[in-house]
Amino acid sequence: MKLSYQIFAFVFLFLLGSSHAVAKENSQLTGQVKDSQGEVLPFANVALLEASSEKLVTGAVSDEDGRFSISTSQSGKFVLKISSIGFETFHTEPFEINGGDKIDFGTIEIEEEMSALGEVEVRAARPEVTIEADKTTINIEGTVMAEGNTALDVVGRSPGVFVDQDGNINLNGRPGVTVMINDRQTYMSAQDLANFLRAMPAENIKSIEVINNPSSRFDAEGAAGVINIKLKKNNLDGVFGNVQAGNQYNGMYAPFGGATINVKKGKWTTNTSFNYSEYNILNELEINRNFPLEEGVSNFFQDTDMTMKRKNFFFNGGADYEINKNHSVGVNLQASDNRGGETSESLTEIINPGAPMSFIGSNNDNVSDNQRLFANFHYVGQLDTLGTKLTSDIDYTKMNSSSDGILYNRYWTGEDESNFNRDRIQTLNDMEYHIFTAKVDFIKPIGEKGNMFETGLKGSWVRSDNDLRLNRSVEEEPFMPDPNSNQFVYREQVLAGYASYKGGISPKLNYQAGLRGEYSDIEGNSLTMGQINTQRYFSLFPSLFVQHKVSDDYQINYNVNRRITRPNYRLLNPFVFYIDPLTTEQGNPHLRPQFSNNFEMNHVIKRAYQVSVSYSETHDVFQQIFMQDEASRTTTTYTANFDKSRNFNFRGIIPIDITSWWNTSNMVQVSHNAWTSMIGDALLDVSQVSYMGRTQHNIMLPKGFKLELVGMYLGPQLYGQARLSAFGWVDAGISKSVMKDKMSITLNGSDIFRTQIIRADVQFDQMDTQFQQYRSNQSVRLTLRYKFAQGESFRVSNRSGSKEERDRLGE
Repeated sequence: MKLSYQIFAFVFLFLLGSSHAVAKENSQLTGQVKDSQGEVLPFANVALLEASSEKLVTGAVSDEDGRFSISTSQSGKFVLKISSIGFETFHTEPFEINGGDKIDFGTIEIEEEMSALGEVEVRAARPEVTIEADKTTINIEGTVMAEGNTALDVVGRSPGVFVDQDGNINLNGRPGVTVMINDRQTYMSAQDLANFLRAMPAENIKSIEVINNPSSRFDAEGAAGVINIKLKKNNLDGVFGNVQAGNQYNGMYAPFGGATINVKKGKWTTNTSFNYSEYNILNELEINRNFPLEEGVSNFFQDTDMTMKRKNFFFNGGADYEINKNHSVGVNLQASDNRGGETSESLTEIINPGAPMSFIGSNNDNVSDNQRLFANFHYVGQLDTLGTKLTSDIDYTKMNSSSDGILYNRYWTGEDESNFNRDRIQTLNDMEYHIFTAKVDFIKPIGEKGNMFETGLKGSWVRSDNDLRLNRSVEEEPFMPDPNSNQFVYREQVLAGYASYKGGISPKLNYQAGLRGEYSDIEGNSLTMGQINTQRYFSLFPSLFVQHKVSDDYQINYNVNRRITRPNYRLLNPFVFYIDPLTTEQGNPHLRPQFSNNFEMNHVIKRAYQVSVSYSETHDVFQQIFMQDEASRTTTTYTANFDKSRNFNFRGIIPIDITSWWNTSNMVQVSHNAWTSMIGDALLDVSQVSYMGRTQHNIMLPKGFKLELVGMYLGPQLYGQARLSAFGWVDAGISKSVMKDKMSITLNGSDIFRTQIIRADVQFDQMDTQFQQYRSNQSVRLTLRYKFAQGESFRVSNRSGSKEERDRLGE
């Protein structure tokens, strides 16, 4: 039986056994929470309590439009308790519930808490994890996880997320994740995004949304799903902010620091933050390549020590002006500069049958500078009292990237290193990107049951110019142009439109259905080679979400969608980049977009425990290819389209409160990955069952100390041609607040036992290669943070901007 039929049979039986009906009819409570100015209040806690004892029965969190819906099978007399940070707690008058009642509370207004002059930290007022039909939200504000860590650290600890040593983010065992910040696409390459998230303190994050299968409102880009990082907003009418500084040591010192200031006065709300960080890595790499010959095996053993030093500067500033209570406009500016160098020394020992040992010694020095400017203008309009909303965004991004490197190579035979030949390869690379996007979204509530219609349009226009100049020199001769030099101009236009509808079939069954259409017009022009490649295509991306509330303590969420991942701009450039004399990297102008069809079923028990089953099938999937030249005994890597990949995933999340001062969150994930494709004249048809486990412990110690322990284990993994061995690691952190909680001191240790070692091998066709790498992950980090506040509490709206193209700026 084929795997797809086995999965279908398993899912069918799982659905049949799980989706049973409950005899007792539930009652439905609905309403909308607003502040005293009539503005909707999202993320407010709405609790249903017994009127006599105020015992909690169930609850919900209001959505982005302030609406809430609570289902209960109990009858009797109850009250609603509504609370939110910076607002007075509100209680309704007692009311009766009988089986099957539908009670609409209409609009509930709660008053601002005028006495709240300091920053409020949430520790238990809101659920740590909120599970909805289309996403899981992890609220980390005020937790140990947020103190002393970076944004990349906490993203990597989210359900189903794994961040590898290079900072690449995987979700449910699949690469190709779209990362957003405050609903805005980050528009960065994987490497730039990792550096940016390392520079961002986790203290600035309010929550992280993990969206495995996004709705049609999101761009179709990103086959693996979306991770949306929500940053904190100022809660004070006046001044609110924090400053922090620290240092990390992993064999090299890496200082970091930053400041955030938010000010509100009258109709103006402004926020400014600046962060500086250094990221230093010592990379130990060993590669063993075996080449079969008629007379035996030729062995190449390469030992490389690499040092990377980067300095990251990031500025973020925004201002919003409230025209009146229903309309506002605002701007957001971001500027970043990531610069530094990379040096490496490698020695390759070459053993040929019947010949003396020969050697290659290489030194690679490279410096680079990446500058990025992003500007956003947005408008928000509340068109009526029912919640009809119109929003629009205009974004512009410019990025310049330059690098200058020289690879020195020496070749000799025998033990006499003084008698060598040498050559040099110089690489000069200048890249410039311009991205303009514009979008408009319209949201219309339908009726009084929480039904919603959404529609929108978006256009994006991209142009990039990549000039790669290579020069070679033999012995002491001057540099001469290398024929692999190339100038590549890329142009892309994507026009999109979507519509979706959210409604309810019954009090226990809700749905959201949507359809998105995208037209892509792409041209890649190699000016040097005189080669033009064009792609024009229109694609539809349907999505469906169903939420079945089986009972108060059990619900099932189903979602199905189709996604696309377009190749990033750099991969389409037919460049040739020398990593060392034996290894080159190439671009591929013939890369096609990959399409994936995704299905997920998520069982949620007592609003805390999760059991998820998902299946994804991707066509024309991107995968790194290793090709070996038997004559020159060199290896070339490039990205190509595999015919198909399949991913079957099971995930379980189990939170446990061991005591009142010790809680733990545990996750286990099992995946079955399979790849099928022709590579040259050989067929790759491989599969692997892999597993991942993570346990996180938060412990409140005496004297106000807080301890966090995180253990991670990954079983053997398969990535196309490459197989990775199992490995694991342990992180720990301890923090203490002083000065009436204004100052916090945190000490974090990463990879405490130095076990995060990557080992892999490629056994395919004539290839026989093994490598091992350790990137000085064992480190200790000390962070000092001071927070300040002055003014009255208030609420700030949250805006979104455009969100697609910059994520594909490069690898």
